Amino acid sequence: MNARTPTQPSAVPDVLRDRLAGYRWRRVTTGESGAQVWRLTADRPRPTLFLKTATGPGADDLSGEADRLRWLAPHLPVPDVAAFVVEADRAWLLMTAVPGRSVAQVLHRAGPAERIAVVDAVAAFLQRLHAVPPGDCPFPAGPMVRLAQARARIDAGLVDPADFDDERAGWTAERVWSAAQAACPTRIDPVVTHGDFTPENVLWHGGRVSGCIDAGRLGRADRHQDIALFWRGLADHGADLQDRFLSAMAPPTVDRARIDFHLLLDELF
Repeated sequence: MNARTPTQPSAVPDVLRDRLAGYRWRRVTTGESGAQVWRLTADRPRPTLFLKTATGPGADDLSGEADRLRWLAPHLPVPDVAAFVVEADRAWLLMTAVPGRSVAQVLHRAGPAERIAVVDAVAAFLQRLHAVPPGDCPFPAGPMVRLAQARARIDAGLVDPADFDDERAGWTAERVWSAAQAACPTRIDPVVTHGDFTPENVLWHGGRVSGCIDAGRLGRADRHQDIALFWRGLADHGADLQDRFLSAMAPPTVDRARIDFHLLLDELF
């Protein structure tokens, strides 16, 4: 994560304030989660931490993220939940930091050979996630669940058409909704999915994938949900690298129609 604007949130719960005494705070201004995020650093041996806070529906989202991180931790490297606190309608999620830089940052600075190595490693990491038995995952997140969530976001006025991808510039949220409904797959490959598997949410350290972050949408869903978002994130690096990623994710065969569906659906989140 990139951190900017040194500051500290007001009204930090006492149980966290005492624990975080002596830490240096920097507000993280990247990301689109809707939560406020801080990066906390201190002299060794104290670990680097991240603190998220949100109110209203966002507080429920943080509770869900905490549950998902705890569930995923035995399977893949993710932030450890150091504390979760709720006061009134505000939630606070304190997490350890996963070492490394985002894959998005690495790819922008890497040469062609390193980019291929990174993409192959990310594909292998994603296959590890998708190999986790989906029957063990208590979080449903399939197309119908996600469509219902998308409809609720539209009705609540939370979808900003100005953020749509270039190919849907000028579309309304209702048009995207209708297109997503029409494209909804009748068959899926149910796996445990990250739900927001973008190059920004996968970290790289020491020549390997060191973990993933922002797992608040994790759940049982079609594997193409993760494939679609990472594939889109590779667009700035050329179609050859996108094709390399799709090839690394097969078998089974990647379904481009399902990729298109998940890209449509993601516009509403």
